[in-house]
Amino acid sequence: MDYYLQILTNVGIFITLTLSLNLINGYCGQFSLGHAGFWGVGAYASAVYGVFFALPVDPALNMFISILIGFSAAALCGLLIGIPCLRLKGDYLAIATIGFSEILRIIIMNTESIGGPRGFTNIPKWTTSYWVWGLVIVTTIFMLNLKRSAFGRAIISIREDEIAAETMGINLFHFKLFSFIIGAGIAGIAGSLVAHDQQFLHPNNFNFMWSVCILVMVILGGQGSVTGSIVGAIILTILPEVLKMINSDVATWRVSIYSALMIILMLTRPQGIFGPHELFEKKKFQSGRVS
Repeated sequence: MDYYLQILTNVGIFITLTLSLNLINGYCGQFSLGHAGFWGVGAYASAVYGVFFALPVDPALNMFISILIGFSAAALCGLLIGIPCLRLKGDYLAIATIGFSEILRIIIMNTESIGGPRGFTNIPKWTTSYWVWGLVIVTTIFMLNLKRSAFGRAIISIREDEIAAETMGINLFHFKLFSFIIGAGIAGIAGSLVAHDQQFLHPNNFNFMWSVCILVMVILGGQGSVTGSIVGAIILTILPEVLKMINSDVATWRVSIYSALMIILMLTRPQGIFGPHELFEKKKFQSGRVS
């Protein structure tokens, strides 16, 4: 029973992570490949509070404070990284975000006060299924409302055509930076949840391969689709566990299986399972036209 409850918790954490990257890559169309760095910053910031500065109050209040700290720390990193990087486009932005993510990981690796290469231990257990799935619901509602708002449509217009969006008076840099900061902050919330769930953190748990895994979840479900992000996160979180049940040796081929899955998806349905659309939406927007 504990095993299945842990899988359910992991699914919720990865849904939050995937939704956060979907805001940057799916809504705004900016190709970020360093999202695990923001996840790690949120996790370590929350863990530092839990180990060194936790208040003698109810664990639920401490968890709330920890989540705020994780969000703020990751959002601040998003601001610091976004200001120089978001003037770049395409592959250059992806390379820059990878670089910054690795810089953050190396800094954590060489900070002895938070465990360094040995890992950070003795983190209090504050995460519960209620926190995980409550935040999944809040994040999902926020993303859906943002997508339907005028602010969200301005962000989506940047993805569709930056020149046309700028012509309509949209400040490209400000909207991109907003997406980057909020997306990073939500990833920090997921970091808080994982820190106080696993009670142990290691810098290698937030390396480049995890950024790729989160990106694959977004692409699988459909960039720009909240429903797609949720479905993609569920599939790719449960799939490794299913492979372990089938054969433990098969589970070691997870990355190869993901790669094959992506190749098949790109050949058969390059827009992902849902494309930019939602499961129950009545109006579908594609390339600036209503169908």
